[in-house]
Amino acid sequence: KVGWYNAILQPAFHLPYPDDTLAFVVLSTPSMFDKALKPFVNKERLKIIRDPVDQCVSHHLSRVKEKFPDQKVDVIFDYEILPSRKPKFLAQTAAHVAGAAYYYQRKDVKLDPWGKKKIYGVCIHPNYGGWFAIRGLLLFPDIQVPFLEQFAPVDCVSTEEKRIELLEQFNFHWQDGRYRDIIEVKERYSEEQKAYFATPPAERFRLLGLTQ
Repeated sequence: KVGWYNAILQPAFHLPYPDDTLAFVVLSTPSMFDKALKPFVNKERLKIIRDPVDQCVSHHLSRVKEKFPDQKVDVIFDYEILPSRKPKFLAQTAAHVAGAAYYYQRKDVKLDPWGKKKIYGVCIHPNYGGWFAIRGLLLFPDIQVPFLEQFAPVDCVSTEEKRIELLEQFNFHWQDGRYRDIIEVKERYSEEQKAYFATPPAERFRLLGLTQ
């Protein structure tokens, strides 16, 4: 429910919907690369592609909207920002309140070793660890769900030591991706997919066989 999200954020970040409005957080799992992105690129090869992943996600979520012709469906993508430069929604907070992935933050560590350093939080999924992404939010403004029960996300990094290790790796060594394997995972990105996301955006077109 939108109210779960708004309740833990400052008003500047609130979503402008009644508290009981139904919302879905959309994640992409490791298999998205082969099952969605590559087929999308092959199909759209002759059209102008600016950002393959963003356009692929947009394509699939627009198809979801088509499944509900009688409903108003609002879509917010993870990369959208307001004129103030703030993101339109805080993806990790939304994933946490929806029970999709646990958002580990500095406040989850009792004996904080970082002093005045800025420490960013990170979501971990119980099956995919850090090998997933939050892609967007689907909102159904005309559907109110006052009795929807909230389920907490799975706390899969439950020890103090592991949480410190996770936040250390994410904040100071994120390039090597070790934080993604903080727990045993059922599936991770393929070598091809790792190479794609490790490549600067302007050079990714070549990896997909596209000209820029």
